[in-house]
Amino acid sequence: MTLLDPAVPSPWRLCVAPMLDWTDRHCRHFHRLLSRHARLYTEMVTTGALLHGDVARHLDFGADEHPVALQLGGSEPADLAACAKLAERWGYDEVNLNCGCPSPRVQRGAFGACLMHEPALVADSVKAMRDAVGLPVTVKHRIGLGKDERYGFVRDFVGTVADAGCEVFIVHARNAWLEGLSPKENRDIPPLRYEVAQRLKAEFPQLTIVVNGGIAGDEAIAAQLEHVDGVMVGRAAYHEPWSLASWDPRFFGTPAPARDRAALELEMVRYMEQQAAAGVPWAHVARHMLGLWNGEPGARRWRQVWSDHKLKHEPPAVVHALAQRPVRVLEQGAAA
Repeated sequence: MTLLDPAVPSPWRLCVAPMLDWTDRHCRHFHRLLSRHARLYTEMVTTGALLHGDVARHLDFGADEHPVALQLGGSEPADLAACAKLAERWGYDEVNLNCGCPSPRVQRGAFGACLMHEPALVADSVKAMRDAVGLPVTVKHRIGLGKDERYGFVRDFVGTVADAGCEVFIVHARNAWLEGLSPKENRDIPPLRYEVAQRLKAEFPQLTIVVNGGIAGDEAIAAQLEHVDGVMVGRAAYHEPWSLASWDPRFFGTPAPARDRAALELEMVRYMEQQAAAGVPWAHVARHMLGLWNGEPGARRWRQVWSDHKLKHEPPAVVHALAQRPVRVLEQGAAA
């Protein structure tokens, strides 16, 4: 079966973006309770952190997280190949190379978005990883650098890397400004140009093209899927997690795993109890679900309870009961 087999949805049909400090294993567990089929990504992990640091701390994940991809940051083909081998050994489903992060720290390491200036090096890196492992090796990149909006720049980048065997490109549909903008501003100020991703798909129909950047809500996702193979959602998935609950029924034709928000919260309480027994403070888990009740009665007070550091020594079940109290009172008032 090829990646573009029309008989089945693309494995990249819907993805949750890799987000630094956010998409850790606890966040991914939460998202998996919302969608069985969405493809999940780790935070970016540098090759140096894996080759010289605590590998298990960076790579351990739960069996329920599949399909899950490891995103790597680096620019040395041999180092990337060694880290891809670690990813395969740990059981990941994909290795993704970051060619889109514009942060100064990443620039000092000469990787991330800087690599778009060096498509031949990216191609060498992809080939080294593909030679080392049997996993899909994918690339996440921007559509340009600075104020250069020439389509030919990103077309040539994709073409060169595809010649090295990369079949999946995740296209963040903004330019990256390596000077003059902060990482946060780079996520908002360069204009979104989805038509570039769509043009790439038209020019390279044999490739899997996934679009990323500013996409929120089922209608926006469906509109993009008319033109490309997949959609990667970032901040909207994190801040409005309940939006993921509709993905499986609408985009994969299977029932949603979560019945309702209350049942999902209870699942997370049980998970927090398991993690607490292993020495993980429940607050490290709860921070990822603070958007669960957005837009519902009592949501603000609920967030305040789960964010209250004075409660950090209480068991998760106790905090859950405190958090539910104002929600129930408001719901009863609304019913009356």
